[in-house]
Amino acid sequence: MPRTTVRTLRTRRDTRQLGADIAAQLAPGDLVVLAGDLGAGKTFLVRTIARALGVDARVTSPTFALVHEYETAGGGSLVHADLYRLREPAEGAASLAEEVARLGLRDRRVEGAVVLVEWGQDAVAALGGDPALVVSLLVAADGTRTATLSGPRVGDIV
Repeated sequence: MPRTTVRTLRTRRDTRQLGADIAAQLAPGDLVVLAGDLGAGKTFLVRTIARALGVDARVTSPTFALVHEYETAGGGSLVHADLYRLREPAEGAASLAEEVARLGLRDRRVEGAVVLVEWGQDAVAALGGDPALVVSLLVAADGTRTATLSGPRVGDIV
């Protein structure tokens, strides 16, 4: 049974620490799904994970490009995808599963890339299933964020 933990993120420093803690648990081929409303901090969390993995490049939201790929300090690949624009395809357009297949995200996992996907909760099967970690971000009225983490890689993230 997957473990679950909840972290309160009062500051950007708290989020950076969470990103470092997540990065320490990841292995090649892992899928991390990030969920939360617009502005919840998904891309910022991805940026902190990337930094902890030694990515030197500027990490930005792939909302319009859909996928950005980075090389980590250890020589592995980190793939950051944002499926927001694909969630509700127009009539006659390809399904979410077909679009995800075209992006090659499952293939990149098989090749050993760590794949971080914003808005990916409806595409888990198309992404190869079995997320190592699911991170759900929620913003309270006072601006405090809560991160609920579940999955086999929760490990020592407390």
